[in-house]
Amino acid sequence: MLAALALLVALPYDAASHGAQGAVTRAADGGSTGGAAQPARADRPFGAECRSSVQGSTAVAYCHNPYPETDRVRLHIECDRWWDVDSDSAPVAAGAAATVRLTGRCWKEIRSVWVSHQR
Repeated sequence: MLAALALLVALPYDAASHGAQGAVTRAADGGSTGGAAQPARADRPFGAECRSSVQGSTAVAYCHNPYPETDRVRLHIECDRWWDVDSDSAPVAAGAAATVRLTGRCWKEIRSVWVSHQR
């Protein structure tokens, strides 16, 4: 009797969770349009192309986003001296076909510079 009760409780929950996943999948790909489904978000090209340069204690990066999805870019600077504070810029939205400029500096020499990307 306990096994029958456990089976009755488990079946509706399992059926409800499969139905919910199907609804999320349909909503994510735009529903049924009669044509091919759009590629998943992770499959689409993404990411601005960034070029950085360092002159003395100042770093500059230019990021151009050729894709339709906005890329939030941040400039990260690691200073060479142990007492010099490393810095991370605030995220800047690089929209479709836009170029953004990111700048930062150390008090003395810069050890490394890189740009991170976020959807």
